[in-house]
Amino acid sequence: MVRLNKIYTRTGDKGTTGLGNGERRAKYDLRVEAYGTVDELNSVLGVVRLHCTAQMDPMLSTIQNDLFDLGADLSTPQTAKPLPYERLAIIGSQVDRLEHEIDQMNGDLEPLKSFVLPAGTPASAHLHHARTVARRAERLMVQLAGAPDEIVSEDALKYINRLSDWLFVAARFANNIGKDDVLWVPGGSR
Repeated sequence: MVRLNKIYTRTGDKGTTGLGNGERRAKYDLRVEAYGTVDELNSVLGVVRLHCTAQMDPMLSTIQNDLFDLGADLSTPQTAKPLPYERLAIIGSQVDRLEHEIDQMNGDLEPLKSFVLPAGTPASAHLHHARTVARRAERLMVQLAGAPDEIVSEDALKYINRLSDWLFVAARFANNIGKDDVLWVPGGSR
C-alpha cells in the first residue's frame, strides 16, 4: 500500500529524482521522460472522463489504473539485484483487454475512407489529444528500450502501442459512433 505523509522531500532540489529501486537519475533522464509522459497521458485521460459517456468511463478508469502500473514498471528498472518487494509490471492480460475493447468499439464503426481530423465532440477531441501523448510515450519507451543497459518489457511496449489504437477507436466511437467524424480532405483548403 502506498502511503504519502509528506509531499515535499527536497531530495529533487538538485535536479535528480529517485527511481522505484532507490537509484537516483537526472530529471531529464530518458527513463524519467518516459514515465513522466505516461503520467501526462493519465492526466489527459482525467480530462477525457469529464466529457465521456457512462459506457466509456469504466474503461477509462481501468486504463488510468493501468497507466499507474505502467509508470511503476518504467520507474523500477529491471536489474539483477533483487528488490525487497515484488516489482509491478504490465502483463499480457492488460494488452488482451485493450484488444477486446477495441474490437467491441470498432465493430460498431463504419470503415474509414479518409484520415480523421482530431475534432468532433469534446470527448473525441480530448481522446485524440490523449492518443498523441500516448504515441509520444511510446516513442520515448522504444528509445529507452534501445539504450545500452536499459530494459523495457515487451508487454509494456505492446500495451502503450495498443493503447494509442484504443484511443483512436474510442475517439471515433465518441463521435456518435463515427457519424460525426471530421474527415481530412486532401488539398481541400488550396
